[in-house]
Amino acid sequence: MMVNKKGLLAAGAVAVAASLALAGCSGGSTSDDSKAGSGALTVWVDADRAAVLKDAAAAFTKESGVTVKLVQKDFAKIQEEFIAQVPTDKGPDVTIAAHDWLGNFVSNGVVQPVELGDTAGDFQQVAVTAMSVEGKTYGVPYSVESVALLRNTALAPSAPATYDDMIAAGTAAGTEFPFLVQVGPESDPYHLYPFQTSFGAPVFGTNADGSYNAEDLSIGNAGGEAYAAWLAKEGAAGHLSVNVTSDIAKEKFNAGASPFLITGPWNVPDAQKAGIDVAIDPIPSAGGSPAQPFVGVQGFVVSAKSKNALAANEFLVNYIGSDKVQTELYEIGGRAPALTSAFEGASSDPITAGFGAVAAEAVPMPSIPQMGKVWQFWGVTEAAIITGAGDSTALWQKMTADIQSAIK
Repeated sequence: MMVNKKGLLAAGAVAVAASLALAGCSGGSTSDDSKAGSGALTVWVDADRAAVLKDAAAAFTKESGVTVKLVQKDFAKIQEEFIAQVPTDKGPDVTIAAHDWLGNFVSNGVVQPVELGDTAGDFQQVAVTAMSVEGKTYGVPYSVESVALLRNTALAPSAPATYDDMIAAGTAAGTEFPFLVQVGPESDPYHLYPFQTSFGAPVFGTNADGSYNAEDLSIGNAGGEAYAAWLAKEGAAGHLSVNVTSDIAKEKFNAGASPFLITGPWNVPDAQKAGIDVAIDPIPSAGGSPAQPFVGVQGFVVSAKSKNALAANEFLVNYIGSDKVQTELYEIGGRAPALTSAFEGASSDPITAGFGAVAAEAVPMPSIPQMGKVWQFWGVTEAAIITGAGDSTALWQKMTADIQSAIK
């Protein structure tokens, strides 16, 4: 699909001057204008994306009058600072954000919906869904990312169709591990989630519009109990081990100790440096249903306190959402573009194409606030089951009850 950007700023609607602030923080726009015709925008951005946005702001300059000030921030601190500063009118008009922050942003009233208009169909659907809460879109996405199956083609010439096929291929390869996935002492629900979904046990059920339903804690269903039994079986077989941390999984795969590693694009460069010819495949199903990992989406959101929201919306939709900018953001970050045309261009790289294809069929990590109550019980329960610390069904049921109580 080619992008058909419409609704660029009308003649005389907005003129822009751009400047880059590399430290500190700046208040949002102070203009009282209700339409994009003058005023200013302050945009929070992390160091890696600052250069691309500087160029985008400069291009925006040629079209119009709104001053765009880019303020470089530590990505890890943005969520907390944005929630704290927006209500005081000291926050930015726009900030870069991860989609799973949206639950907190919306519940704290610090963001407002964006209008994608006729460009909504230009983005991957999973990206738009991730940037939405209760049917309203709160951001313009620029990247999608998930784990997938890395395969050492010298040890496994073809992709496994099922989990059992993967174990068989790994065993036949004669390596130390049939496959690798980081687990660690408190388990790693993020990396194991594709196997959980293959048993039909998502964390939360969904509403008709695809949004998560916090009242439907599906993790405790019969599929969840079947997944727990599988964890116990695979732990006993040695296929899942709390002794395999992220560093060990990466080190062993790069040393040729397994044909398969479940991980994200961040570990591909080191595997290639180790001389491994890597292919990217979907994660094989263990429970019969599709193995869907979490997808993480990054984008830009507009402050609920922005005095120049129309200009902010235009800047995000028509510049951040352009093929040029999305491609440039991909080139510096390595994450598959959210814009379909940019992803198609980036897919000339088979690694990007492989991860992008998996992400397109993945499920957004829940952004609802209730998800924060899940993590504290989820991983430790998986680890207890994998190590045989108790009956898998009883442990899983207790975890579900604990999560439910925490949510209430």
